[in-house]
Amino acid sequence: MIIGLTGSIASGKSTVSAMLRKRGYPIVDADEIARLVVEPGSPVLLEISRQFGKDIVNEDGSLNREKLGVRIFGHDKEREKLNSIIHPAIRREMLRQKEEWLSNGANTVIMDIPLLFESKLQSFVDKIIVVAVSPEIQKERLIARNVLSQEEADARIRSQLSMEIKKQGANAVLSNDGTLEETELQLEQVLLRWQVTP
Repeated sequence: MIIGLTGSIASGKSTVSAMLRKRGYPIVDADEIARLVVEPGSPVLLEISRQFGKDIVNEDGSLNREKLGVRIFGHDKEREKLNSIIHPAIRREMLRQKEEWLSNGANTVIMDIPLLFESKLQSFVDKIIVVAVSPEIQKERLIARNVLSQEEADARIRSQLSMEIKKQGANAVLSNDGTLEETELQLEQVLLRWQVTP
């Protein structure tokens, strides 16, 4: 079974991902892959520098995320251009890793995809777990984690699909407002209900 794991910013998805990893489930991590596809010398990074200029590559060959961020921030056309280069590469690598786990005998693969709904990747998975958190706690955690102002935190939360819409698309929702133990217990119950093993 392929399980999609998602949530919203600061909802605790990475914490749940770590719980699953500890139980021996193979994880395909979209964020990790997003970093991997733009490593120095990668075809994706070469294409980005062709489209956006050589100055977005640092002297050591790595992507200058700050410069690129400035170029695309508030420029929808530029952001779309960047996404059209990066997203297909991320999807290909996610599917490659998933297939590799399955061919090596995994029964269940967890696809950890922060923007699963936003990127319309529901077809990649059989079931979806959404890690949910109340808006108040989400904002509190985001401000503490990223040292943001109230306004900056609100803007980041607004840039994603609402938690309510994500919950509607989920096969299981883990409420992460309480303790880690409470979240882990909910996860345990979902895995038992779905009868999945690594």
